[in-house]
Amino acid sequence: MKIIQYCQHVLGIGHLFRSLEISRALSDHEVILVSGGPPVETHLPRHVTEFRLPELQMNRAFKRLHSTQRPDGIDQVKEERQKRLFALLAAEKPDVFLIELYPFGRKAFRFELDPVLQAVDDRKLSCGSVVCSVRDILVEKEDRDKHELRVVKTLNRYFNAVLVHSDPQLVKISETFDHFNQISIPVDYTGYIAPKPAADAGKMIRQKLNISEEENLIIASAGGGNVGAPILTAAVRAFSRLAENDRCHLKVFTGPFLDQSEFERLKRCAGNNVQVTRFARDFLSYLAAADLSVSMGGYNTTMNILACGTPALVWPFGQNREQRLRAGRLASLGVLQVLENEDLDPDRLAVIMDDWMSRSTRPAVKFDLNGAANTARWIENRIKFQPRRHEGTKKRI
Repeated sequence: MKIIQYCQHVLGIGHLFRSLEISRALSDHEVILVSGGPPVETHLPRHVTEFRLPELQMNRAFKRLHSTQRPDGIDQVKEERQKRLFALLAAEKPDVFLIELYPFGRKAFRFELDPVLQAVDDRKLSCGSVVCSVRDILVEKEDRDKHELRVVKTLNRYFNAVLVHSDPQLVKISETFDHFNQISIPVDYTGYIAPKPAADAGKMIRQKLNISEEENLIIASAGGGNVGAPILTAAVRAFSRLAENDRCHLKVFTGPFLDQSEFERLKRCAGNNVQVTRFARDFLSYLAAADLSVSMGGYNTTMNILACGTPALVWPFGQNREQRLRAGRLASLGVLQVLENEDLDPDRLAVIMDDWMSRSTRPAVKFDLNGAANTARWIENRIKFQPRRHEGTKKRI
């Protein structure tokens, strides 16, 4: 099959990396990954080709799109993007158009997606099936009822199915979408998308860092966004106050988009046994090696924690409910602890970190973490034998 996979990351990199895991799982097919957010260093397998649209991203308030390359030409950027996306589908005639998040989110990209969806519906573009790929928890909207009715209308008219990357035993999408029962197309759960570390990954990292079994390794991270400075700063300052500081190591991963001034400040604050770096392609291996994770609570970071079984302290992003809701559910099961703002006090955080590192058992996880493989299997089983829309009557899978 030929699959066009559309993903626009606009603030962090979680959406992109989740989509990349699905791309990798579709290894028996030709995948064209459409992106157009800030550049991120990635490693694409041979069967995946990236199709870059002119760059757009959100401002820090998450209110407005802007172009870093052409700040005064946003309308021209939008027009170019729309034309290029339309031309791609016209040329490639995909069996599947897999769209990440939209229409549940990414309303700011309606300008390029709606014309394509309308053309597919009118059979002016040849496309087998249109599928929405969405995470477990939706962020709240100002006019929730109006927003959800628009989402339902768009799904029922243009899409064939919705794939929810969640385990319903933990979170159901209906909990954050009131008009769920009005969706008339199939909505299926894939399980969480969580890449697994190699069996010996943790051991290899500890050997690489020359850290013995009697010493503790702490990983502090903030995903890929630019809003994680408070938790990283708190972790660095608390580290110097740990009871057995001389037998601990702290590795800080800031993410690629943290302001350079914040990055330099963290490096200046780093004392003995502390390393600060932007990013590591083998981050999952570091997490598997860790005795404790201190981080924000994004989808990808949380799934990495669960896949590695690493004890964790999580400070949720406060602008919406997504991270706090997921972290709260896991905290109630004893998998991790949610940090409040007052817990970022260095002395207080040091006590919490000491407590979690002194625990002898690691949290057990029973949720489905095979979301990428399950997504690929769903596409293969449900779409493989479906005729293209232009070949006959419009089909709903």
